[in-house]
Amino acid sequence: MNHAKILNNRYLFATMLAIALSHGSPAAAAAPDFTFVFPAGIACNFDLQVEGTGGNRHFKEFRDENDNVVRSLDAGTGSALRFTNLLTGSAFSTKSNGAVAHKTFNPDGSYTEKDTGHNVLILSPPDNPSGPTTTLTAGRVVYTVDTEGIYTLLDVSGKTTDICASLP
Repeated sequence: MNHAKILNNRYLFATMLAIALSHGSPAAAAAPDFTFVFPAGIACNFDLQVEGTGGNRHFKEFRDENDNVVRSLDAGTGSALRFTNLLTGSAFSTKSNGAVAHKTFNPDGSYTEKDTGHNVLILSPPDNPSGPTTTLTAGRVVYTVDTEGIYTLLDVSGKTTDICASLP
């Protein structure tokens, strides 16, 4: 297993989602716009497939006087998602809903992200706290990502749902 590829996939997944979600209606039956499979031990203790459909995001970058990106804003509605335990076939779905992701970039390439609305955060074994966990939060999540791609959770407020526990 290539750990760097898994972290890159996780980063890409997190970036694509930024993740506007909500409990409720199942994801649309249309073919997914994207599919990720996280091997057991990365997002949950079992192989987790995540499919996403739709969404309408608006992205803006803010630059300093030297044209360096110092902040970004990603807002709108994210994809309707379907999480599937590939061992049992059990699924958990969300509908598309609103969220905002604010990122503040540091000169070394690390950043702090504050997400509000409906968001999913995946923490893996190298993160702090150590995963695997996949959590839906309707509220606020604040975390940092260092230059190695390690996430450190700083604050969570609002309603949380343990997606892994929802997939027996």
